Amino acid sequence: MNHHKKARKFGRVKKVRDALLKSLALSLVLKGKIKTTDAKARELRPFVEKLVTSGRSNNVATRRSLVAKIGSIGAKKIISELSPKYAKVSGGYTRITKLPARVSDGSLMAVIEFV
Repeated sequence: MNHHKKARKFGRVKKVRDALLKSLALSLVLKGKIKTTDAKARELRPFVEKLVTSGRSNNVATRRSLVAKIGSIGAKKIISELSPKYAKVSGGYTRITKLPARVSDGSLMAVIEFV
């Protein structure tokens, strides 16, 4: 049974799932808007919002944590651009917009973007 299991598994093992989330987060941070499946967008939202919130306190420990979670390029963009932009906002930095299902396999699609 799947009771009390918060994260989606996407049919992948943990390290591949973590790599997928890291890759999606980096794309979202660099581009500002990505198109992906609805389930992946819903899983990505809290991950990215926690990164932006932690980027507010610009210190060495936070920078190292961000580099470990998203890479140096993404960490630099979060600290320099995104966190100052959302300094006065207490959460809700992203928006998920649903799209029609994908033709090939019928997956529900969505666009996730920064507000």
